[in-house]
Amino acid sequence: MQTVSETGVIKDMTGVNGKNLHFCESVSRRQLLRVGFVGGVYLSFLGGLQFQAHSFAFSNKVVNSLQFGKPAQAVPFKQAGVITTWEKYKGVLNFGKNQTLALVDDGCDLSKSEWASDRNSDYPKVLVTYDAVDGDTDPKHEGRGYHGTTIGIPSSINHNGLLGVAFNNQLAVIRSLECCHCKTTDSKTLAKALAWVAKNHQKYDITTVNLAPVDDLAHDQPVPTEIDSQLTKLRQLGIWVSAPTGNHNFTNGISWPSSQPNCFAIGAVKPGSDTVYLDRHSKVDLVVPAAATSSSNAILCGAAMILREAIEVSGFQWKEVEPNLPVAMMTIFQQTGVEVQDPATKLEFKRLDLLAAVDFVFESSRTPRSSR
Repeated sequence: MQTVSETGVIKDMTGVNGKNLHFCESVSRRQLLRVGFVGGVYLSFLGGLQFQAHSFAFSNKVVNSLQFGKPAQAVPFKQAGVITTWEKYKGVLNFGKNQTLALVDDGCDLSKSEWASDRNSDYPKVLVTYDAVDGDTDPKHEGRGYHGTTIGIPSSINHNGLLGVAFNNQLAVIRSLECCHCKTTDSKTLAKALAWVAKNHQKYDITTVNLAPVDDLAHDQPVPTEIDSQLTKLRQLGIWVSAPTGNHNFTNGISWPSSQPNCFAIGAVKPGSDTVYLDRHSKVDLVVPAAATSSSNAILCGAAMILREAIEVSGFQWKEVEPNLPVAMMTIFQQTGVEVQDPATKLEFKRLDLLAAVDFVFESSRTPRSSR
C-alpha cells in the first residue's frame, strides 16, 4: 500500500514483519498532504524500528545498485559526500524512489539508451514528458537545443551500472525553450513549463525542479518576468527549485533565472579542491563540486531528493528550522556545509556535504526535542 506524506514523498505503508498499516481508503492524497497525517502517525508508530522497517520492497535493489554501480561523476560525488551517504544509508533510504525530478531545459532525445531502455518497465526512469514550446508531449529538442539530453545524468541516471545522485528517482522531462543559453524573453514558455509542474506535481509526485537554463549575463538584482509568480507558487507548494549561476567567472552577478526570488542559486567549486570559481556573487546559496554550474545544480537536485527522503524517514521536525520545506532544506545544507573562502570576491560560501546534512536530520530526530 502506498500513501503520501507532508514532505511529498510517496511511502510504502508496509509495517513491521510485512504487515500493512490500514488507513481509511476515502482519505485522499491531498488530505494527507494537508494534515501531515503520515509524517505524524506512521513514523511515530515505527519509532526505533523505522530504519529496519522502511522500504522492504526496494532495499535489495538499492544494495545491488550500489554494489555493482559506479558514480556518474566520481570526484565531485566523493567530495560532496554523495558516495559515503549511499554507503552509510543503503537499506535505510531509497535514494529518490517515489520522487520525480522535473528537468526544465531545452528538451531531451528520448531515443538515447539511458532514457529509452526501461521505457516499458513498471517503474520507468522517464515518467512523463511535456513540451511547453509546442504544447505537446514530445520533448525532443529542435533547432539548437542539446543540453536537456545530458543534464539528467548527474542527478538521476541508473543505466549500465552508472549511478546519478538520486539514482532511483523518476524524471519529468520538460522542453521549456529553444536553447539552454537563453534570454529573459524566453520567460513566457519557461513560465508555462513551471505552471505545468505546479498543476501536475501531485499526479506525478514531483518534489524537485532543475531549472537548467542560463542567460550568460551578470545580474546583481532580480529581473522581473513571467516566471516569478510561478516560482512563488512552487515554493509555496513545497517544491524545490534551483538553477545554475553560470560559467563565465563573473563576480558581479549571476545568470537569470538563478537570480530570481524563490529559486536557489547554485555555484561551483573545482572538483578535487574547494576553490570557488565560475559565476559567483552574494546571491549564491550553495556551491557544489563540478566542471560547470549546470552539473553543480544537477548534483544538488539529486541531493535535495535524498535529504527530503531522510527528513521523511527520520521524522525530523523541519518546521522548527523554517516553516517552508525547501527553505528548511537549504538551511540544513548551509549549516552542515563546508566553509569555503573566495579571495576574488572576499565572500564565504558553503559547499555541499550531503552526508553531514543527512546525518544531521537523523541525529537530531533521535535527540529529545527539549534538549535540542
